[in-house]
Amino acid sequence: MQLSTLVSRLDDRLKTDDYAAVDPSANGLQVGPAEKPVETVAFAVDGAVETFERAAGYGADLLVVHHGVVWGGLERVTGLEYGRVRALVDNEIALYVSHLPLDGHPEYGNAAGIASRLDLTDTAPFGEIDGVTAGRRGTAVEGYTASGLRSAIGEALPVDSPDVQVLDHGPEQLQDLAIVTGAGADFLRQAADADVDALVTGEGKQKLYHEAREAGISVFLAGHYATETVGVRNLQSLVSNWGVETTFVDAPTGL
Repeated sequence: MQLSTLVSRLDDRLKTDDYAAVDPSANGLQVGPAEKPVETVAFAVDGAVETFERAAGYGADLLVVHHGVVWGGLERVTGLEYGRVRALVDNEIALYVSHLPLDGHPEYGNAAGIASRLDLTDTAPFGEIDGVTAGRRGTAVEGYTASGLRSAIGEALPVDSPDVQVLDHGPEQLQDLAIVTGAGADFLRQAADADVDALVTGEGKQKLYHEAREAGISVFLAGHYATETVGVRNLQSLVSNWGVETTFVDAPTGL
């Protein structure tokens, strides 16, 4: 398959253009020629020298990641940026990135994948950013206790033994849940406005404890990396049906 064909398919499925005005990430093809044969595609959460070199070891022609190398424009290719771009060019690997489009996608997205694994029903977009969304919300039919939801999240994430922290400030039965993966703690106030019982995200800030306590919402912090492995793995399943070989580069950060 030609790179341009694969990129066009991903852009179309992920609705990349819808997020162009709000996402600091340059989504889509970030590094690579317009035309290039692609036989093997690697997938990873982060675009970094480690994942680039490991993708090269798998013989990948393209690496698809959630976090790329271009944020808010790239003025100079020096220092860390030079090292990363050089690792791609030297290994002849193209780089495709999907940040917020993959967070909010209703089928392949990080939040959608977690919602599905938690068996949530009546799912809907959540986490509004200037007309687009970065997460999902839904209902747990039987509800969860805080400890039960903590365990369910740990089992739902495709990583080894995720450390899920809990700010247990919600009701005893957690039924209405909002999910924004990664650094989604800033959506706590939207969660309060939506009257949900719990917010599931990756990482938090100090102020989150008191905001959640005062709003009466439980918060589950399951790790930035762990919560954002779901979307890229979903994309791997999608692309594997397009006649190319795929592999996943697992490079956990512990964060």
